[in-house]
Amino acid sequence: MTAGLLLAAGAGRRYGRPKALVEFDGESLVRRAVRLLSDGGCAPVHVVLGAGADEVPDLPGAVPVRHDGWADGLGSSLRRGLASLGGDVPAAVVALVDQPLLSPVAVRRVRAAHAGGAVVAVATYAGRPGHPVLLGREAWPLLDRYAVGERGARDLLRDHPDLVVEVPCDDVGSPADVDTPADLLRLRALSDG
Repeated sequence: MTAGLLLAAGAGRRYGRPKALVEFDGESLVRRAVRLLSDGGCAPVHVVLGAGADEVPDLPGAVPVRHDGWADGLGSSLRRGLASLGGDVPAAVVALVDQPLLSPVAVRRVRAAHAGGAVVAVATYAGRPGHPVLLGREAWPLLDRYAVGERGARDLLRDHPDLVVEVPCDDVGSPADVDTPADLLRLRALSDG
């Protein structure tokens, strides 16, 4: 069993509203990302919500995790989400709500790397680490030091290469994110093209 963990708590200051509520191809980014993790074989899927949590639509097949400390940054949302998972969960695939062009195939690939023995598996695009990122339970305690402020697991990946397996995913999607309304228009053009 590999859980899915969706980080969707931010206020989306540059966007002008929480990105979880933004629509892409007729679907909210939060629902699209829940589907990404579910279609990639993750269960359960936990969604960390903060800003705009009361406006997020029902998320069939997902467990909402309210995070009142969301303003402390991405790191606190990651730690809160991992803490919400049961003790029987050996690993979690982490995704961000603002990357609508990620593929369930990438989720399956990082899960397969974990099944093959990886403690941490990270999707790469053009040789650069991106999402999704699978974190085996053995790595979770390390995040107390690394997942702080707006930093998630990036520094953990850099400092512990012995734990990390890179999983090329260039052929199955894009890690492009939505920070502004202009980004959303650009990604819509990419997905149509």
